[in-house]
Amino acid sequence: MAEDKQTPSEKRTPSEKRTPSEKQTPSYEQAREELTEVVRRLETGGLTLEQSIELWERGERLAAICEEWLQGARAKLAAAMAQRQEPQPNGPEEAPF
Repeated sequence: MAEDKQTPSEKRTPSEKRTPSEKQTPSYEQAREELTEVVRRLETGGLTLEQSIELWERGERLAAICEEWLQGARAKLAAAMAQRQEPQPNGPEEAPF
């Protein structure tokens, strides 16, 4: 099985079109939920070494997806905050509050 060598920033966002054979990038909530399940299964034990390694690798990919979503959210928030702090043209220099 070929491993996906793309970094999270190289992966397409969920809004980009994909061919039917391509896997959809899960939402943050879906990735977090699956990551929680992966951790639970690893902590429970009773898996073969091969199964444990496979789950660990899946967990790493899911953690990267979660981090990509969080970085995107941070960037949007920072942009919104910066826009809010910019002086408005022909407007008061100080906010009324």
